[in-house]
Amino acid sequence: MKWFNDLLFGHSVAHTIFILSIVIFSGILLGKIKIKGISLSIGGVMFAGIIFGHSGMGFNAEVLDFVRDFGLVLFVYTIGAQAGPVFFASFRKEGIALNLLVTGNIAMNLLTASLIVLLAGLPAAVVVGILSGAITNTPGLGAAQEALRGISGGNSEIQQYPGLGYAIAYPFGIIGIIGSIILSSKLFRINLEKESAAFAEEKSKTDGAPVEHSMVVMNQGIDGKSIGKLKSIIDGEFMITGICREGEFVTPTDASILAKGDILRVLCRSEQIKDIALMVGDITELDFTVPTRSLSRDFNVTNKETQKKPLGKLDFAERLGVNIVKVERAGFEMFPSAGLKLCFGDTVTATGPESALAELEKELGNSEKDLEHPNLVPIFIGIAAGIIIGMVPFYIPGLAAPVKLGIAGGPLLVALVLSRIRKIGPLNWHLSTSANLILREMGITLFLACVGIKCGERFFSTLFSQQGVLWIVSALAITMIPLMLTALAGRYLMKMNFLTLSGLMAGGCTDPPALSYACQISKNDAPLYSYAAVYSYVMFMRIITAQLFILIFCK
Repeated sequence: MKWFNDLLFGHSVAHTIFILSIVIFSGILLGKIKIKGISLSIGGVMFAGIIFGHSGMGFNAEVLDFVRDFGLVLFVYTIGAQAGPVFFASFRKEGIALNLLVTGNIAMNLLTASLIVLLAGLPAAVVVGILSGAITNTPGLGAAQEALRGISGGNSEIQQYPGLGYAIAYPFGIIGIIGSIILSSKLFRINLEKESAAFAEEKSKTDGAPVEHSMVVMNQGIDGKSIGKLKSIIDGEFMITGICREGEFVTPTDASILAKGDILRVLCRSEQIKDIALMVGDITELDFTVPTRSLSRDFNVTNKETQKKPLGKLDFAERLGVNIVKVERAGFEMFPSAGLKLCFGDTVTATGPESALAELEKELGNSEKDLEHPNLVPIFIGIAAGIIIGMVPFYIPGLAAPVKLGIAGGPLLVALVLSRIRKIGPLNWHLSTSANLILREMGITLFLACVGIKCGERFFSTLFSQQGVLWIVSALAITMIPLMLTALAGRYLMKMNFLTLSGLMAGGCTDPPALSYACQISKNDAPLYSYAAVYSYVMFMRIITAQLFILIFCK
């Protein structure tokens, strides 16, 4: 049984991978345990790693280092691949206000951490780990560890400090974030029902997603005019997706002639409704029921011939007799304007007769197999490009070493850009939801398992010492002081809805358990919008600022 003993207690690659597998599955189970609705979530993997690391088992250090770093690369790349369109959209309209507020929160986190280094005398290598744990930001920890390796001269003890600080601070980070949401709701005397109603009203005014309304043609001036003529008269893009004339449903095209008394189903942006109604007639609440011979179906764009062609050129309404009423890309609903180009993975909603929809399906592809099959070549080209970008040094006077995006920031930045571009020549950067999720979860679990194992030896002795108490207090200060100040600024200076504010507080710390709690108390997914709007920006900024913190204080 020597082979079995070696598997359990050796230092081989097989032993390390075997223990990593046990750590990950036991950690996932640990993370599912809830206490008053709050769980460690994926952080349970790190604590399982701490237990195994504390047990005194030997591990192959080189394997752990490789698995940790590769896991981090997978995680940040898939985050960027999913969030590209959201990231760039967040710098428009109301997203700017959210990002400005969260930038203030990041600055206050850094200021609080800096004061702890200067006043409490804690090593910067420890504090950067406490900072990352207090805001539950894993890529920031990875970036700090990479920067520290570059200037520590191979000092293995110092290199363990960030992971140890992160592990001790992490659970108190979750408590601090959720506690800040609870405290701010009490401080502001929030009525969640009123906030929900106000959020719904506000969203209907500002949401760029298209909405449908029924209108009765009352204007004598457009009687006998074509839909194409009407579009040329009214500013802005809109679509007429259906006409009900004397009880009969008509699939419209630009050549269709309008008549007084027609009931039109109009698809437009919310801010255009009044202008269109002024020209057409009255908005009606009449039920516009599509007859059984005209159906509505969703299709996925997988046909290469259709991609990158504008809808106006494809002209589905004239050729096939179907209307495209919605295009969804990476979770964003887009207006199906004539200039919109379809991309691989887009979900298209169309209405029309069954036979016409069948023809449309052939043109779009709608192949589940093609959609779900991950194209590995673009993934690894993207990762390689990210590593190259991450290694480019940026020299800043006064710093101990050049700033680099590193293996965390480089792949994240490249993935954000490529997922926004979607396609370059024959390379399609679309990554299916299922493939993205499995790679992302695989990456974060590998990273956290290795971090837990490497800091397990000293975790409990530090936690239950006088020094450990100082670390915990520091973590709560880094978490709660900036969040409460952010909440006050958001509520009183920016007049922000509390549901939006709670999502921003969770997103500013990239903390899924806090988001889950915010959605739970609001009884809807309203906090998810602000969380998603700031998440990628915060992730990128945390990676950069963690490195800067190390380079400034670890000279």
